[in-house]
Amino acid sequence: MPTVEDYVARIEETCGEEKGAIVTFKYDKKDEAIAKIRSKAQLKNSLSGIIFQFAFKGISFRVFSSGKAIFKGIKGKEAIHDILAALLL
Repeated sequence: MPTVEDYVARIEETCGEEKGAIVTFKYDKKDEAIAKIRSKAQLKNSLSGIIFQFAFKGISFRVFSSGKAIFKGIKGKEAIHDILAALLL
């Protein structure tokens, strides 16, 4: 059974007033991860198929076709890990 670690190469927490996280997907799994996110999260906006704005469980985030995702308003790696598990598994 796949795990979050099968899809995610790195999670970096952002600093500043609004906490968040930058998730980098593994290169060979990024297309599969984006497809799973698209099937589970609500698409709010798309810019030329390069940048996707999603909402999932009250959290707004952007996914880039390059394999990165930016989550806003998330505190702690455990919270981002739980959201990624819900989206990817």
